[in-house]
Amino acid sequence: MPAVLILGGRAPVALDHARRFVRQGWRACVADSISCRGTAWSRYVHACVRIPSPRSEPRQFAKSIARVVAQHDIDLLLPTCEEVFYVSRYRSLFPRELAVATDHFDKLTALHSKLEFMRLAAGCGAKVPESSSVSTLSEAREWARGRPVVLKPEFSRFGVYVRIYPRGIPADARELAHHDRWLVQEFCAGEELCSYSVAVAGRLTAHIAYRPLYRLSRSSSYYFDPVPAPAIRAFVEQFVRKTSYTGQISFDWIRCADGELAVLECNPRAISGVHLFAATDALPAAFMGGSAEIVEPSRAPARMIATLMLTAGLATSMRTGRLSQWRQDYLRARDVITQPGDAWPLLGTIADFGLHAVRACRNRCSLREAATRDIEWDGERLPEC
Repeated sequence: MPAVLILGGRAPVALDHARRFVRQGWRACVADSISCRGTAWSRYVHACVRIPSPRSEPRQFAKSIARVVAQHDIDLLLPTCEEVFYVSRYRSLFPRELAVATDHFDKLTALHSKLEFMRLAAGCGAKVPESSSVSTLSEAREWARGRPVVLKPEFSRFGVYVRIYPRGIPADARELAHHDRWLVQEFCAGEELCSYSVAVAGRLTAHIAYRPLYRLSRSSSYYFDPVPAPAIRAFVEQFVRKTSYTGQISFDWIRCADGELAVLECNPRAISGVHLFAATDALPAAFMGGSAEIVEPSRAPARMIATLMLTAGLATSMRTGRLSQWRQDYLRARDVITQPGDAWPLLGTIADFGLHAVRACRNRCSLREAATRDIEWDGERLPEC
């Protein structure tokens, strides 16, 4: 029986991966540097291991993974969150015969950089918004010349620090801070879309596009509605071929009023599109390059994180007068946390949330920071192996 080690067990996508791999004949182990009871308490998980934080102890993180790989006879190492950058950087510490679902570190760096990605995306079949690198607000103003723009740090995630100025940069806008380089980008109005894909050596092996219908402010979505988007798939096929990419890869999109698709940024890791694949869809085979066809969800009802739909989603819908629409959306979607015969992950997720809240209070930071700061990577130099 082959075995997979799934990193980033704190994320719902890790739970989803574990269930699917096990149902298709694998043994699933999970590792993370913070509490991940939401995944660890699933009956599908064979073992859960606590490992060092990649951000604070990167080499120890990699060495710990190597020990887990040997101890549990792992065949595939599958990062899900931003620990992917550290896995890639220290790939030489893992056995050569181990399949690792990620690409070379320099390539991931270029994709993670919102500046470099714009250059790589050119010529792949989608609109690439005009962009430029800036380090001060005055530079951004000079480039924008009154046009609607978006400002975002070169390295960031979940929409953190993003500023959207659909009427141009106002006179009272705050100076840029926190980061050395920012991206100023042409503002594209329209419908937000996302895509999630898997590729092996430049060949697209799995793909889905969806609408993130409900979000936490401008950050992470918790409702995932599949959409047919052949043009997005065509772009992804061309992009992974151009870059000879291996691993999970995700893109943010805007469908403009005239129907044109604009690609905004890339995440070389998993996102919530994973949830749209059925338990029987051959996603595990896609990671190993063994699927002759591109794996797409055989049946893809909308999926949601029900606890957030019942709290944040309901509150927002009541405030905005969209309660009827919320009810329709809730009834047509399936929860990604709870499944028949595997109820403990819901309690584990609630326990994890409580621990994140305690950590946020202790460190005087947001819940998002408390849940991700130990795995984030913002382009800083990493120590040698």
